[in-house]
This record gives sequence, structure tokens and C-alpha cells, in this order.
Amino acid sequence: MKQWRPGRDRRAVRVASPAPSGSGPERPGVVVLGGGIAGLAAATGLAERGVEVTVLEAQPQLGGRVRAWRTDDGRTMSRGFHAFFRQYYNLRSLLRRADPELSSLVPVADYPLTLADGPTDSFARIPRTPPWSILGFVAVSPTFRARDLLRVDVGRALGLLRVSFPRTFQELDGVSAADVLDQLRFPQQARHLALEVFARSFFADPHEFSGGELLAMFHTYFLGSAEGLLFDVPREDYDTALWAPLARYLTGLGVDIRCGVTASAVEPTGTGVRVVSSDGEIRADAAVLALDTAALQSVVDASPGLGDATWRSRIARLRIAPAFGVGRRWLGRPQPDLPDFLGTSGYGPLDNISRLDAFEDGAAAWADRNGGAVVEVHGYALPSPEGVRERLWAEAERVHPPLAGAPIIAEEWLVEQDCPLVDTSPWLDRPTVATPDPRIVLAGDLVRCDLPVALMERAATTGWEAANRLLAGWGRRGHDLWSPPTRGLLAR
Repeated sequence: MKQWRPGRDRRAVRVASPAPSGSGPERPGVVVLGGGIAGLAAATGLAERGVEVTVLEAQPQLGGRVRAWRTDDGRTMSRGFHAFFRQYYNLRSLLRRADPELSSLVPVADYPLTLADGPTDSFARIPRTPPWSILGFVAVSPTFRARDLLRVDVGRALGLLRVSFPRTFQELDGVSAADVLDQLRFPQQARHLALEVFARSFFADPHEFSGGELLAMFHTYFLGSAEGLLFDVPREDYDTALWAPLARYLTGLGVDIRCGVTASAVEPTGTGVRVVSSDGEIRADAAVLALDTAALQSVVDASPGLGDATWRSRIARLRIAPAFGVGRRWLGRPQPDLPDFLGTSGYGPLDNISRLDAFEDGAAAWADRNGGAVVEVHGYALPSPEGVRERLWAEAERVHPPLAGAPIIAEEWLVEQDCPLVDTSPWLDRPTVATPDPRIVLAGDLVRCDLPVALMERAATTGWEAANRLLAGWGRRGHDLWSPPTRGLLAR
């Protein structure tokens, strides 16, 4: 009988849930702090095994950094474009709870990346199975010129095929993404286009971003996984397409979801935990801290009984990535020649442009009614948010001149600074799902994970892992997970 797999990659790795090793209450209770992807994954994993779950989310909507909300006149806004890659096995497993066929996701035909005064690369017709994926890309890419490739350090380049996770994360302690490219003697043009674009998707400057994380991305998207670099996007705003259906599923399991509620402290008690929140005090058997960096540090600082000195120091040292900006305009002129998504490099603070009416039903309906388009610009790792709004749109017009002069019917703008900085500090110093207290677990993309996953997928994976850890301690079966291959093609 053919074994089921979550995608097309035959080398994808099944990660078995931990064996049950303890016992607990007949119906344990858990408070999940944070209703983003990590918190929702943890809540799902627990509720499906009979645990009584309460989710506290500070924002009015679920989704965390992938939430969406309505403006006063009914339009929708979010914190920016997110790509749902085919390698996001554990995130997709979460979404399938409410949408078994993933009908809420639609494919984006291409992922073009354009360099200022340079070429544009495409991933649409490149083989997806390694090593043919990287060989095919190099063969057709206008960025990789033969004379530049002659300068590449071949020995180090072959080392990209010998990665093994989590060992590779630790081996590159103190080495930045920029350092890795320097050591490879990577072509400057390719460096600015294909590689810095990926590093900046972590909201980080390549000189501060972890070299181990960069190699994990090379491995996951180019060198190790057969899922390729193309991705899907929701066919409607995040809340309508993803989180509202999942909330209905969780409510059906008995989960108590409280939005607009902030948790300020968590204290272990004799038999469980006490959570202090804006909705009052909540007592439970355990808690999942699925918070962003600043909120986690605030809760830990206000909870002197939480963890030990070493662990608390580790949490306090976590860093926040530079600010990012997102601008969205509802334009009175169609933009049919603008790609669904376009990555950019060399255009000042502009990192990408997306055209929402190309894939979101609500945006498409608005564009049809008004004879226009809905366009979004993104700037990551901003040195300063001052003047960025105007600069982003000016650079967008430079990339796509038809944007210039298009009537602006409505506009939204936001600047946020709450993403974790995955920096070059020692990998082993990063906090893990487990904490010194078995009643307290962490989840989120700031949490260390042994698998080559990142961003939304790391949030989902650690959320499932947090649930599994609590379940195992109560003698209950957890949930199996999946990962892209954890070893390179030439790894011993």
C-alpha cells in the first residue's frame, strides 16, 4: 500500500509524535496565550485530544501577524502579503481542519524577481525536483552569467548539498547570511536579486540574519525539496478564507476563543498555572505561550515564578527585527500587466509589489465595480520609517510606470515592528518549546526548531510540538508532523 505523503516530495520526512510518558487529569485545561498561527495550531492539537482549551488573543481578530481586518467603509486590510509555499506541510495540515481540500488557496503562476537596471528572473518553468531545480534555474536565469559562476568557490558550493539539520544551524553560529555569500564568492548580481530578497523576507538585514537559516532556505526551496519555489495564496482576505473557518472548527470542539483579551502574567501554582488577563484570572493545568517577542518578554518579566534564571535571561536576550511597512491602494485604473506578485531588489526600501485583485475575490469584485485595481507595496528591515510611505510608492512606479497617475480612491498604510530577529547568536541559546516547567511550553517562529522550516511553517510546527509535549506528559497520543528533507543530497 502506497504511503500517504503531504505533497509531491518523496523525501519528505515524517516526524512521529512523542510517545506518551505520563498521566494527567481526565480532562486537562490549557490556556493558550496568542491566537496567531502557533497558538491556533497548539489549540487544535490539544482540543482534538480532549483537552479543554481557552485561547486569549490581544487583537480583535485571530491570525496574529497574518490577520486581516475591515476598514470603516468595508474594505479589508492586512499586515501584508504572505506566500503559502507547498513545503508548509504543518501549516497546511492546520488549514485542512476547516478546509480539507484547501479550496481557500489558489496558485500563483510565477514568482518573478527583478533587479533595478538588471534582469528579471522567473521560476515558472523550472524543474521542481533537485538537483534539476537548481541546475535548471542556473541554465535559464539571466542573472547567473557564465563568467560570474567561474568565480564561485565550488567546494563551498558543494557543501550546500551536504547540509544536515539541526547540525547545520549550530555549525554556522556567528556567521551571517552576508558572510555565507562572501565565502561562496557568490555573483554580486545574483546576490542582490535572488538571495537578499529571501533574507529580507525574514525582516532582517543580510548582515544580521543567520547564515544557518539562509542555508536552510537554499535547501528547502532549491536544493533539497521537490516542492519547488512556487506557492499559493488565499482566495479571500486572511480572516474570511482561513481564520474564521478555523475558529468555527475549534468552537465546535469546545474551544473558548477570546479576542481582544491581553494576558499580562502567568504564574505556576501548586497544581497548575494562573493566568492574569484583562478578562480576569484564569486557572488551568498548563499554558502555551504563543506570543510575539515583546509580549513574551513582558509576560515573563511580570511573572517572577516562571522558569529559572538561565531561561529568563535567554528570553530577555531575544531581539526584534527592524520595522517593516505595508501600503495598500485602491486605484481607479486597472493594472493588468502588473504580476500577481513581484519581488524587487535595488529599488530603495521596496521589496515587493502584489496585486490583490489578481487573486482575492473581494479585491477583484471591488476592482470590477470601480474599473480599477488593488495594489500593495512592502518594505522590510527599514532603517527608519520616516518618509518610507512616499518612497515605496515612488519606487513602485519606477518598477511599473502605469501606476503613476492612477487615481487613488482609497489608501491604507501601516508600520509594525514585532517580528523576531533570527540573528547570528548561538543556535543553542534560542528558546525551545520546552521550558524549565513542564506546565509551560512555548510556540512561535521565535522558537528554536530542529527542522528546516521557517516563518509561518515554523510557527505552525512549534504550535503542534507544544501540544504534543503537553499531551505526552498526560499520557495522550499527539500528532505526527512532516518536514522537508532534513539532509542534503550529498549528506553522509
